[in-house]
Amino acid sequence: MSTQVGVDTSAADGVLVHRAEFRGAAKEFMAYRGSEVVLEGPAGTGKSRVCLTKIHLACLVTPGVRALILRKTAVSLGSTTLVTFKEKVAKEALASGAVVWYGGSPQEAAAYKYENGSTINVGGLDNPDKVLSSEYDLIFVDECTEVSEKDWNTLLTRLRNARISFQQLMGSCNPSGPAHWLLTRAKSTLRMLHSRHQDNPAYFSRDGVPTSQGRAYLEMLKSLTGLQRLRLLEGKWAAAEGIIYESFDPALHVVPRFEIPRDWPRYWAADFGFVHPFVLQMWAKDPDGRLFMYREIHMSKRLVEDHAKTALSTVGHYDSAGRLVWDEPRPRAILTDHQAEDRATLEKHLGLSTKPAKKTVSDGIQAVESRLKLQADGKPRIFILEDSIVEVDQERMKAGHPTCLADEIPGYVWGNSKTKEAPLKEDDDACDTMRYVVAEIDLVGGARADRHF
Repeated sequence: MSTQVGVDTSAADGVLVHRAEFRGAAKEFMAYRGSEVVLEGPAGTGKSRVCLTKIHLACLVTPGVRALILRKTAVSLGSTTLVTFKEKVAKEALASGAVVWYGGSPQEAAAYKYENGSTINVGGLDNPDKVLSSEYDLIFVDECTEVSEKDWNTLLTRLRNARISFQQLMGSCNPSGPAHWLLTRAKSTLRMLHSRHQDNPAYFSRDGVPTSQGRAYLEMLKSLTGLQRLRLLEGKWAAAEGIIYESFDPALHVVPRFEIPRDWPRYWAADFGFVHPFVLQMWAKDPDGRLFMYREIHMSKRLVEDHAKTALSTVGHYDSAGRLVWDEPRPRAILTDHQAEDRATLEKHLGLSTKPAKKTVSDGIQAVESRLKLQADGKPRIFILEDSIVEVDQERMKAGHPTCLADEIPGYVWGNSKTKEAPLKEDDDACDTMRYVVAEIDLVGGARADRHF
């Protein structure tokens, strides 16, 4: 955390005092008054907390301020950004009643409401109607690398409440790829500030000596390799050397959730693991043959039988007799890794049969890459629905490892970038699982088999 924040309430005069320490880029960020600013840097520099503190202080000091906190999806906001706001930024203000939580309604966005009339709306760009129907003084986009430049420009049009002397769209993020639109925009209208671990009072003293907490955190980051190390430890806007799926673009291949028609055939695939994560993905195929991953279990250190129970809990409900009633079509095939014992356990607890996946790597990778590329109609033939993850593996997330397919693909690289003979066997579980489904449809003959159902 790059700030030390404490909020005190005085029983004598009722004055709410917010104390904070800012260093380096955080200090510059707090003072900046331009219309667009992003605080970027490696993991653990407290970027989100600084942005949240700036909004919180503005709302405390000036009556009638309207602010917005959002991420690409509302679900990701609630499990990350708002936890920081509640526990690290506004904890005492919430406890004192100076700020209260409003859960929202069909007409209004959820919000933090201040006793002086200021308001912070919260939400996601997956449900823009509520959050974009108002005018704001300040807007904060956490993990702004996830949003498109079109989204960013739309948010700029909502900065017109004029209750404070400046109107600002701010963002925070870890570095992404070197061709990201934020880097291009930083050459013109956007101010980009680079945060460092030394800016964080929890991790470094003022004279630059790491604290015990800081040493432990940096040691964890130093254990990362490849793309994760470059971005999360070194703070570089880098692409993985020898990346396998060069056509993958989150802005193109990760799409908003929608209700999948019941007549679209479903395919499941599983890759077994315990220390390495167990992955189970659920896919649907539209009438044009495009594949959509709509649900994913990506979790380490749990038993296969527990994963089976989780999977069943997402596809139906249990009647009064304790029998599972399916709310969506059953899979036409469940493709799995080849471990006999794990397959037997999964079959037993799912009550469904499985099929050994086609695991040849080279042709499978080529088939996936072919689907990722734009076709004649201007669309790819494989997609990931937003918020497909059933539960985020908190331990892996804290350790800087990918926790879903969309996070894993950018770091999926060749073991030898020159020979390109085999992928690096690290953080590849979700990519392997995706390959099983594509191989079944495109290489084994799943498309032909569909005509028999």
